[in-house]
Amino acid sequence: MGGWVNLGQGMLLAWLLVVPGLSHVRHSLPVLWIMPLTNDPGGANLTASVLPAVELALDDLSRQQTNLRNYEINFHVIDSECDTAKGLKAFFDAICFGPKYLMIFGGVCSSVTSVIARSLRGWNLVQLSFAATAPVLDDEKKYPNLFRMVTTDHTVNQAVVKILQNYKWSHVGTLTQDIQRFSEIRSDLSKQLKKADVVVSITESLSADTCVNVKTFKDMDVRIIIGLFDENSASKVFCCAYILNMFVRRFQWILPVGYQEKWWEVANASNCSSDHLQMAMEGYIAVDFTPLSNSQKRGISGRTPQDYDENYNRMLLQKGLVASKFHGFAYDGVWVIAKVLTRVIESVRDRERYDIYRNFTISDKVIGRMVRDSMKKTKFEGVTGPVFFKHGERKRPIALSQFQEGREVKFGEYIAGAEVLKLLNYIIRFPGPEPPKDQKPSTRWGVICTVYIMLSVTTGLVMSMAFFFLFLLIKHRNHWVIKNSTPFTDYLIILGTILACSFVVLYGLDGSVLSDEVFETLCPIRAWTLSVGYDITFGALFAKTLRVCSIVKKEKKKKIINDDQLWIIIGGMLLIDFCLLLLWQIVDPLKQTVEELRFEAMPGDEDMAVRLFLEHCESSHMTTWLTILCGYKGFLTLLGCFLALRTRHADVCLCDDYDSKYTRLSVYSLTVMSGIGASGGFLPQYNPNVQVCLMALVVICCCICTLCLVFVPKLLKIRDNPNEVDPSIWFRCGPTKEDSESSSSPSSLDQGSRSFESLCNENQQLWRRVTEISNELEDVALQVLEEDLTPPSRQGHEVTLTAQMCCEDVSRMSRELMDDINSLEHVQRRLSVQLPILHHAYIPAIGGMTSSCSSLVNSPHVPCAQQRQET
Repeated sequence: MGGWVNLGQGMLLAWLLVVPGLSHVRHSLPVLWIMPLTNDPGGANLTASVLPAVELALDDLSRQQTNLRNYEINFHVIDSECDTAKGLKAFFDAICFGPKYLMIFGGVCSSVTSVIARSLRGWNLVQLSFAATAPVLDDEKKYPNLFRMVTTDHTVNQAVVKILQNYKWSHVGTLTQDIQRFSEIRSDLSKQLKKADVVVSITESLSADTCVNVKTFKDMDVRIIIGLFDENSASKVFCCAYILNMFVRRFQWILPVGYQEKWWEVANASNCSSDHLQMAMEGYIAVDFTPLSNSQKRGISGRTPQDYDENYNRMLLQKGLVASKFHGFAYDGVWVIAKVLTRVIESVRDRERYDIYRNFTISDKVIGRMVRDSMKKTKFEGVTGPVFFKHGERKRPIALSQFQEGREVKFGEYIAGAEVLKLLNYIIRFPGPEPPKDQKPSTRWGVICTVYIMLSVTTGLVMSMAFFFLFLLIKHRNHWVIKNSTPFTDYLIILGTILACSFVVLYGLDGSVLSDEVFETLCPIRAWTLSVGYDITFGALFAKTLRVCSIVKKEKKKKIINDDQLWIIIGGMLLIDFCLLLLWQIVDPLKQTVEELRFEAMPGDEDMAVRLFLEHCESSHMTTWLTILCGYKGFLTLLGCFLALRTRHADVCLCDDYDSKYTRLSVYSLTVMSGIGASGGFLPQYNPNVQVCLMALVVICCCICTLCLVFVPKLLKIRDNPNEVDPSIWFRCGPTKEDSESSSSPSSLDQGSRSFESLCNENQQLWRRVTEISNELEDVALQVLEEDLTPPSRQGHEVTLTAQMCCEDVSRMSRELMDDINSLEHVQRRLSVQLPILHHAYIPAIGGMTSSCSSLVNSPHVPCAQQRQET
């Protein structure tokens, strides 16, 4: 069958496999086989276990009736010893002192395989490995001449991630044996777990005291444990798990490494019995590639996978060896080499045959490229399934098995090409009624649905009331009550209350009804809605109060605030608030914060507990920003209260006193409610129901008080005075004491329309004219008294008495006029006395009587015509 040959001073071991009965073979195909032949982990046992599969493949090749039987594959085996330096030296010696190799077969240890594979392009060689699974070899650009028959550990790790996602395990721990192969697997697994948002809570490496490492997972309550270790270490780990009682239903072990059958009996290096190990191992999930295909079809060799497995096991039994999970890949690998080299040689012979110069030569570089291209085109059915290469590796299904009652039972598989997980859920079993939890279950402590509905309904009623007041405000917009109360501020008050009520609806929403993305987007919207709503409402009340204050201080020659200035005041308040909120959102934005609270034991299950957690919006410097906002708004609120107190005793005739009074009350109520709400914002949010109810009640009460105080008195006034024109305009706009002493117009507020202002001005001009005429009348009476100082006759005596009476009447009327000019009784008395005087005074102006006839000093018995003749 073959023999060992010593080549090159013992530096190269070669085993020539020659199939008997092939004396007619004309072409020998030398192939270099790199394998570890030492006693290192996975070394000599693996090589010995796959040799029967290679012999079986060569024997099947000899029976082929195709051109494959015309070639002989000679495997020259060198020992890599799983050491980089020794492996490289053995490889260079084989290249220098051995035959001209067409391909390289084998390669197990990643440290040796990676170095050799990187140099293959320079040697114009292609390597086919049936046991190199390391993820570091996945880079096709780095290792273009490396092809692997076996599924890589990277694909196995993908299957592990899919299992974790399927059972919603987002917190895991890894326990790794400190050797290169498992370290590489853990490194690749960590990258994939991070990409899948799976948290690795703890990463432990096995030490001399295995139980200390295992106990760490129990102390940290890590329930999903991924183990990366060989059979000997696995027996120690599960023995510690049995001692520590870590095999109950809350723990789940996942092993992404394949073990041999009955490994716990063969490789038991612990102090526990086989029964104890099986008790701790019950339920673990094994993830690994399948050694053979489940298909019943005959492959390229003419054998079914089952037929091949029977022959392979028979040969193992004869030689007393243990089966390896790589034997099927080694068998199909021999067939790949045979097909590829046969195709390349036939192609070369065809080129030589049709060469016109009959002097055909081909370089090693061309041969190497032809072998690589032929590998990429290889496709056939083998005992391990369809054989073809994609990016230098095979994408085969990954088997998922569970340890049940002393054996591994397959319950599903992962289709690597489609990235699909197929499970038979009726086969997999868990100790509890459901899969274990990756951590203690967490329950969201959110707002009770009934509480939120009640608050939402109440808020909806308040918003409906605001819209009702808006409707009435628009309906009676031409009424003098509405015009006299600065209508645009009333509209702003309604808008502000609606925004504030919207905050209540948004504030009660939490993660139970919203996704994390929507909840985080809602955080700044809440802050903006409440802040802007407050600014609009309070800004309108503040502007109305400031205008009243300016009217009260009119005697100090201060200018009265008009509507444009009110807009500037409200807009300035909004602009400052907008800048503060925008700066907050840019520098330290509000984000969703999850706060974990206490544990609560589940009734009837001492091993399980529930962790409560809260979701709320928070930023890194939340207290600082709240202090700035509340300080700014608090200053404006206190200033508004101060102005309201200054005007509490004011009697403003040019605006409705009842409107200013209720505006002051609104400012007071808003101040009190705002203080309560601001205090609640700084309280710890340990009970979301209390927090939501407090904020909602403050906002709702504030809106109700403001709307009722501002609009209900107006509506009652409109009901009592349905006429759009104020009936008391002539009495409320009469001359005051200040108007009698000053000739300037009062320039009243912009309340009502232009017609109302013109009527007031005309009325004031008429009152000034009446005052001038009264003064003239008094002067005439005094002149008459001065001319009649001589002893009077009877007629003169009567005139003197009449003049004195006139002076007394004029003085008395003047005093009455100055006492209370707006009194209805005094107005009637004044008109009864002054109308005759006015009547006679205006007759000369129209060509009638002279001014002397209008004097009360003339004798009533002398005609006016006679008096004119005497004059």
